[in-house]
Amino acid sequence: MYLLIPAAGSGRRMGSDRNKLLLPLLEKPLLAWTLSAAKAARSLRWIGLIGQPEDFQDFKEIVVSLSMTKMVHFIQGGATRQESVFRGLQALPAVAQRVLIHDGARCLVTPELFDRCAGELLHCPGLVAAIPVKDTIKMVEPSSYQVRGTPDRRQLWAAQTPQGFEVERLTRCHQEGLRQGWEVTDDATLFEQCGLPVKIVEGEETNLKVTTPVDLAIAEFILRQRGEGG
Repeated sequence: MYLLIPAAGSGRRMGSDRNKLLLPLLEKPLLAWTLSAAKAARSLRWIGLIGQPEDFQDFKEIVVSLSMTKMVHFIQGGATRQESVFRGLQALPAVAQRVLIHDGARCLVTPELFDRCAGELLHCPGLVAAIPVKDTIKMVEPSSYQVRGTPDRRQLWAAQTPQGFEVERLTRCHQEGLRQGWEVTDDATLFEQCGLPVKIVEGEETNLKVTTPVDLAIAEFILRQRGEGG
C-alpha cells in the first residue's frame, strides 16, 4: 500500500514560527512519531512526504534517523492541503492503484490502524477512519449564535485520518474540484461531492490531531501511558 503524508502545517496555533511537525514531543519531532508508526505497519511499502522545500533538510534528517531513506520520497506541496494532496497523487508511482492519506500532525496513529485501513481499502473505493461522536452537537446560526437544531449523534462520526481511496477515482475528484472551485478540508469530502461512496473504518480515540499546546500535552500523556519515549 502507498501512503501520502501532508506535512506542510504551520506552527501558528502552537505559538511557533516553524513547521509544527518539527516541534519536539518527548524529545522527538512530531513527524518522527508519525513516520515510526508508518514504518511499523506491515501493509505500507512507499511513503510520499509532502512539504515545502524549506523544511526538507529537517525532514531528511528525521528520515535518516529512522532508517527510512529507501521508503520515504519527498514531494513539494502547494498553497493548500488540497493542492498538496493533488500534487502527491501526481507523484505516486504509475503502478499505485490505492493510496492512504494521513495528516502528519496525527502523530499518535498506530501501525494497527494503518493496516486496518489498508485491508479495508482492498474491498471499497473510499474510506475514512472515524470515531462516534460522544458529545451533543448543536447546529448554530453564525450571525446570531442561535441554535438551529440538534442532530441525532447516533448518526455522527468525527473524521480522522488515514483516509483511503482508489487512486484513479480520487485523482478525477481532485480534477473536478479544481474545475468547480471547490475548497475542502479532507479528501473524503471531494469523494462525496462527486457522488462516490465513502466507508467508515473505526478509528482510535487517541488518534488526535496535534494543533495547539494543549494537544501537545495530551499527546505526551498518551505516549507516556503507552510506555514510549522513556
